[in-house]
Amino acid sequence: MKRSTLLGTVTTAFMACTFAVAAAAQSFAGKPIKIVVGYLPGGGADLIARTYGEKLQAMLGTPVIVENKPGAFEQLAAQAVLSSPADGHTLWLGTTGALTMGPGVRTNVPYDVIKSFTQVGKIGEVDAVFTISNSIPASSMAEFVAYAKKNPNKLNYASAGVGSGNHLLTEYIMNLTGISMVHVPYKGDVDVVREVATDNAQFGIPTIATGTPWVKDGKLKALVVTGKERSKALPNVPSLAEDDGVPAMKGYGVYAIYALLGPAGMPPATTKALSDAIMKISLMPDVSQKLEAANVRASASSPDELKQYLEREIARWKEVGKKVKID
Repeated sequence: MKRSTLLGTVTTAFMACTFAVAAAAQSFAGKPIKIVVGYLPGGGADLIARTYGEKLQAMLGTPVIVENKPGAFEQLAAQAVLSSPADGHTLWLGTTGALTMGPGVRTNVPYDVIKSFTQVGKIGEVDAVFTISNSIPASSMAEFVAYAKKNPNKLNYASAGVGSGNHLLTEYIMNLTGISMVHVPYKGDVDVVREVATDNAQFGIPTIATGTPWVKDGKLKALVVTGKERSKALPNVPSLAEDDGVPAMKGYGVYAIYALLGPAGMPPATTKALSDAIMKISLMPDVSQKLEAANVRASASSPDELKQYLEREIARWKEVGKKVKID
């Protein structure tokens, strides 16, 4: 697509969202909107909620409040939204763990992501980097898989805990490639990079934000990053989409997403107004820059696109859940 055509398309979409948001703002005026986050203040989810909340407040002319309800793998936040009126004034900022991985592998999720909620839109994406210790004689994912196959159950992989994203993604990879490693759970991504760097574990998948400093210092070897494109933080590391060494893994997308959802039954006009607003916000340069500083990519999708994405991902993780069951 020519640059002029692309710019015209983006401009048209931006203007369409602007008119839709302006027309819908009156329905929100005067009554606060609450965004419920299942994590403590200061983290990535909180940053995104507050960044988008500030813009929504200015755009819709009504206060936007971020409420932090950490605990129970985001279930406390989800339940708070489910018990609220379906009027668009209470939203959940959900993450991959609670939106797709959890429903796929956990046996005690008290909601149906598709049926219990109104999907509003995706607002952010996060990628991760596949790392190995310097003791492993491999420099690509294909070489690592070949080495692991020759050494079944002799390698440890570190995770941020049972049920964490890097735990489940590693299990998914082992299913795809036929390799077997021993799971060693820790408490967070920082533990993952430390243990791989010291060779207590030989494989780990930290987020780009956590893994990059260790890779640049030469304490870890980076094999690939998730997603369709290379990370700006690690431009010399191929993405899964371009790495042909392990064809079965090429279809894997981003590591994690952030998305906004409301209670089931929200009026379509209200849902569209919110969706149009976050699409407009995602195109704002200052928003992209703020999120990029935290290694989060501003993103947007329509409600239908988010629903389809969630359906696909939940199906993927249910396959993993046949092997890995978590209470």
